[in-house]
Amino acid sequence: MSNLIVGMTGASGSVYATRLVEVLVAAGQTVHLTISPAAVEVFKKELGVTISLDHFDPRQLFPNDQAPDSDRRLPQTTPGAATNPAPRANDSTAGQIIYHHYRDYSAGIASGSFLTSGMVICPCSMGTLASIATGQSQNLIHRAADVQLKERRKLIVVPRETPLSVIALDNMKRLAEAGAVILPAMPGFYHDPQSISDLVDFIVARICDQLGVPNTLMKRWGSGVNS
Repeated sequence: MSNLIVGMTGASGSVYATRLVEVLVAAGQTVHLTISPAAVEVFKKELGVTISLDHFDPRQLFPNDQAPDSDRRLPQTTPGAATNPAPRANDSTAGQIIYHHYRDYSAGIASGSFLTSGMVICPCSMGTLASIATGQSQNLIHRAADVQLKERRKLIVVPRETPLSVIALDNMKRLAEAGAVILPAMPGFYHDPQSISDLVDFIVARICDQLGVPNTLMKRWGSGVNS
């Protein structure tokens, strides 16, 4: 099991975040999850989901009980505690979610001594992008991202904004030069999508590719099949 960090911030695209967590847990990854207050507002608006940052429960991310564990309910968690979703049918490798409050600088992910295989900020707001690009560790998400850069580990930011200002473009350039992967939520259409879910999975598949997490979420160019 690898330690992967997922930060959710206040850009549009909450569905990308929930699907990413679902796929990573199903793939047997340990997901260290941290969520900004602005993300809470967007989740409420886009998915009708109410998230409590102080009393977080993974079920809050998945309306209608559509959690990574589809066979039984997830237990409640406290900040820093792990929850172990039951495996799906025929799946004995399901991972876990470990939640960290965005103000908890004592979390392991705030230090380079805590080993991880990468971090994804999905979706990434322009404010979060700017804070990381200018080295302002104003919350745990910013600090964890800064750690990934200084330790030369994988940092993937998934901005969702349009149009893009010169300031935003400069910040993306600065992060790319520092070693981050800029992966905008720009789904392709060559895989013959039949639903919004297919478009979401396109982005999640590309994120997983960057993390080295095998997946069959999309039909790849030239293959004719999901691979």
